[in-house]
Amino acid sequence: MNADLERLIALQRLDTAAHEAERRLADEPQREQALDARLTAAREHVAAAKERLTENQNARRAIEKDVAVHQGRLSKFREQAMAVKTNQEYHAVQKEIGFAQTEIKTLEDSILERMLEADELTGALKRAEAALAAEQKSVDADRKAMSAEHAELHALVEKVRAERATVVEGLDPHVLKIFEQVAKRRHGVAVAEARDGICTICHVRLRPQVFNTIRKNEEIIQCDHCNRILFFVHATSEPAPDSITQSAQ
Repeated sequence: MNADLERLIALQRLDTAAHEAERRLADEPQREQALDARLTAAREHVAAAKERLTENQNARRAIEKDVAVHQGRLSKFREQAMAVKTNQEYHAVQKEIGFAQTEIKTLEDSILERMLEADELTGALKRAEAALAAEQKSVDADRKAMSAEHAELHALVEKVRAERATVVEGLDPHVLKIFEQVAKRRHGVAVAEARDGICTICHVRLRPQVFNTIRKNEEIIQCDHCNRILFFVHATSEPAPDSITQSAQ
């Protein structure tokens, strides 16, 4: 294989690895925001569950106050019933007693409903708090993994830069210029595999004589359509990395 072509293939692999590492590093703030959003959603769920339980408790206390009021009236009417002198007064007081008893029964039923509802709301709150604890644990683990990945990516970028400098040092300056110009126009991908008579990135069919020349891997040949530098992988050679053949056109 042409020495410069071999270096270009290596250079493309290094650049692709560096670009991917830098992309992951650049995505870190967005990933952090996603983690924060997960915790915020879980905390809001807990807050909403607490608020519903508090509303239930406040409503129950308000009803209990109404019961106390009606019980006070009921006691008053019963005392009056002991002091009435006519049947008319007695029936009037009994009517008030009946009304108070009915109101108390209705309110006590409402209290029972609130108590049953409170049991459900308490369960919902416990589940929300458990979900928050689980989410916090998961987010902490994800942050720890991100921190480890951050260090690994930085180390990879530094390693790739050092290896790249070595590769570039051995390249013909003119060939390097072609590589850099194409990479700038083609989203960082300047080298592509030619397979079955086509450029595997832009998918344009190559002229037969051009493809036959590319198969020899003895010259720097560019695709007529996308201008990427082409190489051929023989059956006995190592396959080209997916990072080269699957990049955007």
